[in-house]
Amino acid sequence: MIKVLLVDDHTILRDGLRNILELEKDIEVIGESTSGNDAIDKIKKLNPDVVLMDINMPDKNGIEVTSVVKKVFPEVKILMLTMHNHDEYFMSAIREGADGYLLKDAPSNQVVEAIRTVAKGESVIQPSMTKKLINFHQQKKDSATNEELTEREKEVLLCLMEGLSNKEIGDKLFISDKTVKIHVSKIFKKLNVKSRSQAVIYAVQNQVVPLP
Repeated sequence: MIKVLLVDDHTILRDGLRNILELEKDIEVIGESTSGNDAIDKIKKLNPDVVLMDINMPDKNGIEVTSVVKKVFPEVKILMLTMHNHDEYFMSAIREGADGYLLKDAPSNQVVEAIRTVAKGESVIQPSMTKKLINFHQQKKDSATNEELTEREKEVLLCLMEGLSNKEIGDKLFISDKTVKIHVSKIFKKLNVKSRSQAVIYAVQNQVVPLP
């Protein structure tokens, strides 16, 4: 069972999300929060698997909450669900460790599947935001990696940039899921990142591999 905490200061939206999620047999809404500080308290007390997080909230915003939570509870998955499609919000959320980023106009079934995806340790980025990421040009290039990626690791990284799951990567490259996980782990270590979405951002900003 995937335990979900809803964090949004709009009651109507929380009620709607709860009604949708309660129809799923493998998802349980264990709590709701209307502000950033309360969200942090609820996460400490309830230990959710996934937090469905808005950005605009009283006291701490969703990005600030994500930063705090990921430092203290890195195992908690955070899926941003927001109206903001601006580059700065998106990039900031991912840099702070968000595991996914969806816009509030996303279909309900996409939100449900995104929860399942991030719960498995994979990332979800709304297609329109992925395009923004691919088109993003950093003014000052970050420092280069200490270790070069192998050719196979570059192939896996390209698959991550296409948003493929471990199984899809394995099928495409004719390798096992276990081997994919090993490659992903090595990529994270070499790029000094903690999530797939952070790896994708780093790859785009630093031109680690040709864009797909």
